[in-house]
Amino acid sequence: MSGAGPRHLDALTGIRGIAAWGVVLYHIRLSLTAILPDPVIAAVAKGYLAVDLFFILSGFVIWYNYAARITQGGWAETRHFLWRRFARVWPLHGAILAAFVGFAALLIATGRDASGYPLAELPLHLLLVQNWGLTSDLSWNHPAWSISTEFAAYLLFPPLVLAARWDRMPSWVPAIVAAALAGAIHLLFALNGYTGLGDDIPGMGLWRCLAGFAMGCMLCQLWQRWQNVPRGGVYAGLAFVALAAGGLALGLPETVWVPATFFTGLLALALGKGPLVQLLGGKVLSYLGEISYSTYLAHFLLFILFKLVFVDASLQLGWGGLAGFLALVLAASIGLYHGLEKPAQRWLNARSPRWASRPAPSPAE
Repeated sequence: MSGAGPRHLDALTGIRGIAAWGVVLYHIRLSLTAILPDPVIAAVAKGYLAVDLFFILSGFVIWYNYAARITQGGWAETRHFLWRRFARVWPLHGAILAAFVGFAALLIATGRDASGYPLAELPLHLLLVQNWGLTSDLSWNHPAWSISTEFAAYLLFPPLVLAARWDRMPSWVPAIVAAALAGAIHLLFALNGYTGLGDDIPGMGLWRCLAGFAMGCMLCQLWQRWQNVPRGGVYAGLAFVALAAGGLALGLPETVWVPATFFTGLLALALGKGPLVQLLGGKVLSYLGEISYSTYLAHFLLFILFKLVFVDASLQLGWGGLAGFLALVLAASIGLYHGLEKPAQRWLNARSPRWASRPAPSPAE
């Protein structure tokens, strides 16, 4: 988000970087039980909630960057938007998926178990529809399930923008819509017998994403209206603390309070200008946020390979092994971001097909 708006919005990029590393630690937590105490493992085991933060943050960023363009440009701008999102997410996804195909081929060639890589589901992953209720289990690159659901959100984003003149509505409208979406998340999970946002990802993940993404769209609208409200960040921060403290103290299901907590927390960061906002918007954390997509998509395969080469039958990492793996993920994230993710995005954006190109402006009369 650097350069896209006021400097303090870089805090949202920084929190994205922290969230990505929360997912990394979540996926390796069972190999850390020998070096970390149980309370720390329990905290790390909640790292899957970072994905819900991603969904809301993604809705915010997409609305911020594209809503006005689609409102003004209609269908022509919608086609351009969809191509740009494809250029943003698919090349790295495709590259990591290709690496998984090579790994699966090696497993098959050496007579090892490759059941986690069903060839029949590979086309779904290529099309990024694998988590649209079409499969019963996660397979191939597990973290990519959320990219699949995000792409569904991208398809539904233009109709959401064009459904109403949001800019003419009072602030209470997006606030009520966001509250209704948060309530819908809990209700949907409760009706299916679930209390955790990470339950039944193949069946519930799509709805979890769509609701969170739409909440992010409403969040951006509130920020656009309230960014000049005195102490707005403080009030949003107090709401964040109250929701988090109440949810934890009362032992409520996370479906009740986590989405609303993330919503108010991100609003506090977007509106705020204090030391925490400045820390999250600093160069280091902002950079981790910039490369976070590479971190998120690559770490799962890297850990599989790291365990095969460096970890014994106990599957436990020591401090040296943990440091080595985290350094590997960081180096791979930097390399993939600068060597593949951004160059591929620029290449595709410069070669958009005719159907996705903006129409040339009419000559002046």
